Amino acid sequence: MQDFIQEKEIFLALQRNQNLSKEKIRAIINKSKKLKGLSFWEVAALLNCHDKKLIRLMFKTANEVKEEIYGRRLVLFAPLYLSNKCSNNCSYCGFRIQNKGLKRKQLATQEIKKEVEALVKEGHKRVLLVAGEHKDSGIAYIDKAVKAVYSIKIGGGQIRRVNVNVAPLSVKNFKRLKKTGIGTYQLFQETYHHATYKAVHPSGRKSDYLWRLFAMDRAQQAGIDDVGLGVLFGLYDYRFEVLALMQHSKHLEGRFGVGPHTISIPRIEPALNAPLANKPPHPLSEEDFKKVVAIIRMAVPYTGIILSTRERASLRDQLFGVGVSQISAGSKTFPGGYATKKNSFQEAEQFQVGDSRTIAETIRDASKAGFYPSFCTACYRVGRTGKDFMDLAKPGEIKKFCLPNCILTYKEYLLDYGTKELKTLGEGVISEELGKITDKKIRLATIKKLGELKKGKRDLYF
Repeated sequence: MQDFIQEKEIFLALQRNQNLSKEKIRAIINKSKKLKGLSFWEVAALLNCHDKKLIRLMFKTANEVKEEIYGRRLVLFAPLYLSNKCSNNCSYCGFRIQNKGLKRKQLATQEIKKEVEALVKEGHKRVLLVAGEHKDSGIAYIDKAVKAVYSIKIGGGQIRRVNVNVAPLSVKNFKRLKKTGIGTYQLFQETYHHATYKAVHPSGRKSDYLWRLFAMDRAQQAGIDDVGLGVLFGLYDYRFEVLALMQHSKHLEGRFGVGPHTISIPRIEPALNAPLANKPPHPLSEEDFKKVVAIIRMAVPYTGIILSTRERASLRDQLFGVGVSQISAGSKTFPGGYATKKNSFQEAEQFQVGDSRTIAETIRDASKAGFYPSFCTACYRVGRTGKDFMDLAKPGEIKKFCLPNCILTYKEYLLDYGTKELKTLGEGVISEELGKITDKKIRLATIKKLGELKKGKRDLYF
């Protein structure tokens, strides 16, 4: 395992790409409109830019790039915490082993099913399974958990895509994970800076930097071709972390021909008895955070940028317009939160949630802002994954599927879960988006499927 995170190259790029002229920065921003992404050095130049007018241009351009590929859709999901047992001692996490004040809990199969029932009744179609790294949460447990999630059906509602964020596995166990029928395997390096990584992970298997770094390689070798990267902003200089993400993305592209299906952008939030969570060493301001989102969108245009409920509602609403394409909604960050309907349980949660809106409230606000919520799971279910997905996403062709599928899933949500106010609002959004389907055949087929949904059919897609 040859370490591909080249720190000297990152620091050199940041040093050499300072104080570029406004014309050069503007040229880099405009180049991103071609949907070909940006070079490592161009990303460094944008990260060093502090001109407010140019940063506003980044926001505008990033939104244009996102719309060119995915339209104005926002994919919704919920994290489902299976266990807060953990053998690691990460100094920023509420689950760390030395947190003696945490009430440990691992969901049994029936408890997982109750959580899923609560989520399905709210209209969710996607979940992200999360568990701490512990011997009780190994591949056998995750296997049973995925099967439990898929087993629940309430009327026309069910979870149709299970993504997973669990500790790194061997190739053998990644193969077993793939057989369960998961969508994306997601894992954060947390920080790519070697010295910081060592300092914040003093013990546990997670202290092995390279084992974690090469998890995506092992997942790809096992046949899981949709993988999701991420860092926890606040542990080290955000500029370094973004450039390291670019190196990781380039490594995956070079070795497997497939870059990250998603990139997550969490910031450190307060957590019980987690020293760094309550006082981040490198806090990322909201304005710089928006810039980070925009730069990642311009640099890796095809990726799904995931925004969690760590952030407060008003900031999330702003970030929807600078490149975010996937969001969690109505999240609970502790095992058993959905069935108990507790908004917060500090003694058991991984971190504090900033956006406590329900999924219905999130959809309402997003729709009012001109975005259309999506519960689409079509690509994963028809095999448009890995390289097949990238071949459509990179040139912006994936929108031909995204737009009609988003309309259909939004309509299904409105029929089964929408309030009177939301139905009125949603129908207006659907009517407007139908007009944007330029292919007459697909538009007529979408209208036909909408009629079938009204008659009681469910789970229709292209």
